[in-house]
This record gives sequence, C-alpha cells and structure tokens, in this order.
Amino acid sequence: MSQKLIIIRGNSGSGKSTIAHRVREELGDKVMFMQQDVLRRDILKAKDKEGNPVIGLIEQLAMYGKNNGYDVLLEGILSSNKYGDMLRVILTQFEESHVYYLDIPFNETLRRHNARSKNNDFGEVEMREWWRDEDFLRVDNEKILNESLSEDELVEIIVNDATAVRS
Repeated sequence: MSQKLIIIRGNSGSGKSTIAHRVREELGDKVMFMQQDVLRRDILKAKDKEGNPVIGLIEQLAMYGKNNGYDVLLEGILSSNKYGDMLRVILTQFEESHVYYLDIPFNETLRRHNARSKNNDFGEVEMREWWRDEDFLRVDNEKILNESLSEDELVEIIVNDATAVRS
C-alpha cells in the first residue's frame, strides 16, 4: 500500500488548521500531521524567509513519514515563493498526492481570524503584510477551494479524495 501526501495551504485565517485537524481525525492513526507554524515557530524558532531551515525539515519529515508507513498531512501558508520548490519535490516522492489551496478573500480571513482564540497574537496589519493573492502551486493535482464551501464540505472533499480507491 502506498502512502499519500495531503497538503492544505492558504493565507493566514483561511481555515487551514481547523480543516487539517478534522481531516486527521477522520483519516485515523496512520497519518503524520505536520503544521508549518509548529515546525517553524515552536521547534526551530525560524523567521519565515526564503531558505529558512524549516523547508528542509518539512522535506525530511515527509520522507520519514512515507518511509515508515504513514500518510503525511502537511498544513500551512507554505507560500509558493519560499516553499514551492520543496513541495514540488516531495510531491514526486509519493505515488498519491492531494494538494488543496483555500482561496478565501481577505475580508473573510480577517473575520475568521477575529473569531478565533489566537486573534490577539497578530492583527489586520500583519495579515495584510503576509497576504498573497492566489498563491497557487500550479501543480496538476491542486484543487482550489473557495469560501462558498462550508467547513464540513471542505473536510468531506479532502477525506473522500484521500480514501477513494485508485484503480
């Protein structure tokens, strides 16, 4: 059985973490869950700039998961200009991969951010500074998901894709 790579990307406040946590719960125990923010801020305390050390760490951890029988779920902003080359490399290492970009308008991400518990960590000014419009990876299997889909619908799409039987 081949391992799957699932990548959930989008701007800050788009709902990536919420969706990824729910997807992991649905998929079960053999899923290695990697969050860019945890790796970058908590483990390495690295600035999110080109060439930062978390880029290599994500690649190594993804391969560790694959080589040890785990499906790998990666969640984060993962901007294409900083992480795109590495993401394209690891996508080639998995027989099955799914890439999702949560394409949510800025005002909606700001509304979502203001409703969450860590809304005091940063605000609108920082979110505008970090904002990247349509930051797609432009890979064949990328699905662009927008604000018309509910949280439940987003989770259902990702879980159904990940559990579909491939012929």
